[in-house]
Amino acid sequence: MIKNKPYVVLIYLFTLTLSIIAGASISYSIFARTDSKFSNPLGYKPPTEGVTDQKQPDEPKTESCPLNGELYTKQQRQEWEKRRPLGIMVENHVDARPQSGLQSADIVYEAVAEGGITRFLAIYYCDSVSPVGPVRSARVYFINILEGYGNYPLYAHVGGANIEGPTDALGLIVTLGWNLYNDLNQFSVPFPYFWRDYERLKDRAVEHTVYTSTDKLWQYAANKRKLTDVDSDGIRWDEDFQNWEFDNNITESGDVSKISFGFWNNQFANDFSVVWNFNPETNHYTRENGGKPHLDLNTNKPLSFRTIIVLFAQETRTGNEKHHLLYKLTGTGDGLLFYNGLAQEITWRKNKTTDNFKFYDTDGNLVKLPTGKIFVEILPTGNKVEY
Repeated sequence: MIKNKPYVVLIYLFTLTLSIIAGASISYSIFARTDSKFSNPLGYKPPTEGVTDQKQPDEPKTESCPLNGELYTKQQRQEWEKRRPLGIMVENHVDARPQSGLQSADIVYEAVAEGGITRFLAIYYCDSVSPVGPVRSARVYFINILEGYGNYPLYAHVGGANIEGPTDALGLIVTLGWNLYNDLNQFSVPFPYFWRDYERLKDRAVEHTVYTSTDKLWQYAANKRKLTDVDSDGIRWDEDFQNWEFDNNITESGDVSKISFGFWNNQFANDFSVVWNFNPETNHYTRENGGKPHLDLNTNKPLSFRTIIVLFAQETRTGNEKHHLLYKLTGTGDGLLFYNGLAQEITWRKNKTTDNFKFYDTDGNLVKLPTGKIFVEILPTGNKVEY
């Protein structure tokens, strides 16, 4: 656990300041150029391990992932039991597409980051993958979601909102005691745990080029922060974790073949509209974003998830020119649950930020989810979902 917290905070702030200054100098020297074609002056090459995935189809899948109920092999379970959940901020700007690694996440959350542009919190535990990205900055409400994933979940991001007030994500990280412990801010975690894709710099801005690897971040957490499945005091990450209930034998099906919605009604609305198409042969939903199939660059296939959950939450715009956002993700709210071509009205509940969401049907009964990867969409209260 963190001790002498005020002293640690001062060290963190001093280290962060030096990192920003050094990073700015290095970034200028690397990215400043006079011609339109970027060259790589440092001869840098990204990690070469390529796409990784723990699945081994030749072994029986008998072990249930605690995050989404999907079945894996015993060897895979031995791997995930050595670590803790890892949340990675992945951006969804049009210049960030196609992203890498979203398909391998156990659970993905999507909400607007600013200006109607959405962002993802991809949570990994049972699967691993490289690369993941592009990685972007922290937001308070994504931190609030990740707080529900046990004792000190890992959080990977590049900086964060830091205007003084309720949207100060970097301040919240310090307040929670995550800084220099389970927080994996790229400003304080060195290469090769984060890297830039220099090929992307040829045709897009530098902020869309940071990538990482789940295995590298778990390795860094274990070696540098002493965070594996237990923390430095021997406390397991899941001691107070409230997992969802799953049913591997759900056979009921419906005829809802398409789910569509938007986030904001502004000039970016069409770029961030979402359609989920149900495939009855696979019992999965494939995603369209901005009117196009939403590909994962690692697989070159559209994102495909077993369960889609829509949560409606109160949205507040605050901060400078009111472009920083908050979503009220504690208390209760309405939602929709989609699986097997079925649509079900639900209520979500999260009594405090360190709780995981719970879902209830219209009779007040706790909902059991199908086993498999889950995608959670967070929409402003009042938005319309067509299905």
